[in-house]
Amino acid sequence: MKSVIRHILFFSVAFIFSFVLVASASSQTAEELYKTKCAVCHAADGTGNTPAGKKMEVKSFSAPEVAKNSDAAWTEITKNGKGKMPGYTGKLTDAQINDVIKYIRGLSKGK
Repeated sequence: MKSVIRHILFFSVAFIFSFVLVASASSQTAEELYKTKCAVCHAADGTGNTPAGKKMEVKSFSAPEVAKNSDAAWTEITKNGKGKMPGYTGKLTDAQINDVIKYIRGLSKGK
């Protein structure tokens, strides 16, 4: 009986913890999401000028070959990853991904 109670308690705590994480991520603005998920490699200004970005040869969002990407292409890259970039399917909602892409579009224009 104690084992069953422990399992129920464990799964309840795990469920609440995961709900809190999702709820806190969903309340973040596009800029906050970008800063927490993307800026470590892509830089706050979208240039890729960070140690990690340089190591992985991240291109600036304003580079012509990057800026020409459609929103659909950026959505695909964000969801599934590209090269060493991880995918964010299940970590960000479609709405959050769309918001971050709009934010990136602003960075690519020299905002």
